[in-house]
Amino acid sequence: MRALATLMGNLAPVTAFAAAGAREDSSGIFVWVFLGFCALIVVAQVVPAILLMTGMVKGIVSVVKDEKIAVKN
Repeated sequence: MRALATLMGNLAPVTAFAAAGAREDSSGIFVWVFLGFCALIVVAQVVPAILLMTGMVKGIVSVVKDEKIAVKN
C-alpha cells in the first residue's frame, strides 16, 4: 500500500507538468477542416427546413385567402 502511495505521489507532479505544457491555441488545419465540415452539415439541414417553412406559410396563406373569398361570396 505504501508503494502505491509513493508511486501516485511521484506521478501526480508529472501529469501537472504535462498539462501545463499543452498550448491552448494549438488548433491546426485539421480542426478547422472538421469545423467547416460540421458547418456544412448544419447548413445542409437548415436550407430544406427553411424551404419547408416557407412552403407551409404559403399553403396556410392561400387557404386563408380562399376562405376569405368564399365568405365574401
